[in-house]
Amino acid sequence: MPMHTLPMTLGAPHGTSLNRRQALAWLAAPLAAAPALGVAAPLPQITLAGPPAIVSAPLIHMAETQALKDVAQRTVFTSWRDPDQLRMMAMGGKADVLAMPSNVAANLFNRGAGVTLLNISTWGALWIVTRDAQRKTLADFKGEEIAVPFRGDMPDIVLQLLLTKQGLDPLRDFRIRYVPTPMEAMQLLITRRVSHALLSEPAVSLALRKTRSFPVGLIAPDLHRGADLQQEWGRLLRRAPRVPQAGIAAVGVVRSQPQVLDAVAQAYARSLAWCRDNALECGRMMARHIDLLTPEAVADAIAVSLMDAVPAPQAREELEFFFGQLMARNPGLLGGKLPAAAFYGQS
Repeated sequence: MPMHTLPMTLGAPHGTSLNRRQALAWLAAPLAAAPALGVAAPLPQITLAGPPAIVSAPLIHMAETQALKDVAQRTVFTSWRDPDQLRMMAMGGKADVLAMPSNVAANLFNRGAGVTLLNISTWGALWIVTRDAQRKTLADFKGEEIAVPFRGDMPDIVLQLLLTKQGLDPLRDFRIRYVPTPMEAMQLLITRRVSHALLSEPAVSLALRKTRSFPVGLIAPDLHRGADLQQEWGRLLRRAPRVPQAGIAAVGVVRSQPQVLDAVAQAYARSLAWCRDNALECGRMMARHIDLLTPEAVADAIAVSLMDAVPAPQAREELEFFFGQLMARNPGLLGGKLPAAAFYGQS
């Protein structure tokens, strides 16, 4: 038999012989059709979760557009109402990727919950909303009652930090009225039961729009943006007026799948850019998933919020400065220490 011809082999048509080139092509065909080695099959589902805040806008867009179809057969979004529910979802395997305050992510990591921070995306979304247009700094509210959501969590911890940095005592110099959620603080404002409230976007924009709309505007007071907590941060800490408030983090089994983490981080950045360019349509998406929100309020919030999807390793320096400020006040806010490099996805 000539050296360039091979006899019939496994699976070759009966009664035929193959030359060397044909045999190699035939043997390689099943390998070409198979998935590449080391590439995991798509997950059945990826669950994204976030609060009724602007940080969730890209997550909702990702779910609506099935932006993770290369790594998951289905992408869904669910919301969390308060930090306690967030912690339960993160530790109970109810979601794969969660938008969360930066200090909560660090606290969960330090307490042994499997958390990998993917980015910080919310750098400026906190304001005191007030009935008095003349009050523009935190010091202007001394002696006043302020409704504050999420006691002991973001944004309360930022408010307390900024007050103490200028020699003010949150307990003696102010009357803090804690409420469970930003929406409840907003309702107190609209119904004239408080004159000032600490809110995050889009609750700020929603409150301002509601008081100018019919019929709420007939009974609600005029409201204004008062103290900008980002500007207060920059002035008091002598830094850029931006605070690493929130981002997205992976929990559970997806943390061990770099391909999935990369896909999520890249999709979030693309969706954030899309929301900036299509604010009203992004608002419509958010309103379909989160009660009480309106497309117009979300569009307003996108226009004024400082949003920038900075990968966790690049955000580490600003985070550690922020965490250091929190540690000086209450180490328990972070679980007793700064998170290790693994928190940022670094070795």
